[in-house]
Amino acid sequence: AADSVGASGEEPRPCSSAWSASQGVGASGVMEMSTETAYLKATKANAPASARGLTLPSLAAWLVWPAIVTLPLVLTVNDTYLQVFKREWYAPELYPGWPSPLGLSLGIFAVVVGQFFMLTYHWMHVHGVFGPRVSVQKEGAAEHHFWTAAVEHLFQPEGFVMLGLYLCGTWMFNLMPSTYYSFEGGIQWHAVAMQLLLQDFIQYLMHLGEHKIHSWIYRMSHKPHHRFTNPKLFDAFNGSPSDTFCMILVPLYITAQLVHTNVWSYMAFGTLYANWLCLIHSELVHPWDWIFRRVGFGTPADHHVHHKLFVKNFGHTFMYSDLLFGTYMNPGKVQVFNKMD
Repeated sequence: AADSVGASGEEPRPCSSAWSASQGVGASGVMEMSTETAYLKATKANAPASARGLTLPSLAAWLVWPAIVTLPLVLTVNDTYLQVFKREWYAPELYPGWPSPLGLSLGIFAVVVGQFFMLTYHWMHVHGVFGPRVSVQKEGAAEHHFWTAAVEHLFQPEGFVMLGLYLCGTWMFNLMPSTYYSFEGGIQWHAVAMQLLLQDFIQYLMHLGEHKIHSWIYRMSHKPHHRFTNPKLFDAFNGSPSDTFCMILVPLYITAQLVHTNVWSYMAFGTLYANWLCLIHSELVHPWDWIFRRVGFGTPADHHVHHKLFVKNFGHTFMYSDLLFGTYMNPGKVQVFNKMD
């Protein structure tokens, strides 16, 4: 099938030494170089030496990031939302009991729009639009049909279904700080950054706890997600309801209580976070990974190390907590991939 991808469904690979090296894992199971280095080597033949792997197609891939926050960006430019929505639809003072559902609806729709652009990017990436496809792991992802896997991803009960229920419950029962119901002020990017950093820190602690506190907790919560030792993007939310509750919903609620901001910032944070979690599970190296790794942002290579070794790289969108607590493992320095029960 045209949209079947995976180890047996990949396009023919170039017979260059750069491509052979680019797969990153030798026959003995030893990772020989970081996947970011592999990506640069694979693209070097098609780009000037000084470009460090930057080509026009690979630069175009970066557009997925502003696309992910399309809805809050569009509605806050020149306060466009004032022309689109009547004030009585959202003004907090007009809803003394149940809050207006407009902010909730827009927040959920923002994630939907973000998913549309993220999945479009992933389809183009899988089909080589942004340059050579470099698998994070040598064997590549298990063969799968792209759109079938995409539908399963979108309707995972422990994924967007639970997230949607959480958003509806916390919003409609007034469990969020009052500032979250305000439409004034536009996107506060410093607040978005604080939310992303705090969410990842708390998620790191919860993730570490699921692994370390007791084997029963691990088996009942996180182990189902670890059946993917070579994950693909569509495996991001494939785990268990208890895992989603502990590692996503609890950090989300704590973060909301500690970082008070408006609805637009919450919306931007939500769609960035949800889509970034998907992107770090990708079976392919992203064009931006070589930069992300240098500034401590989470990449598929970092997260694949966790799925292979289980005992390293507990962070997701950032690697700062791993670096702080000594649990970080550079993908380029992994020697043997051990499989645990």
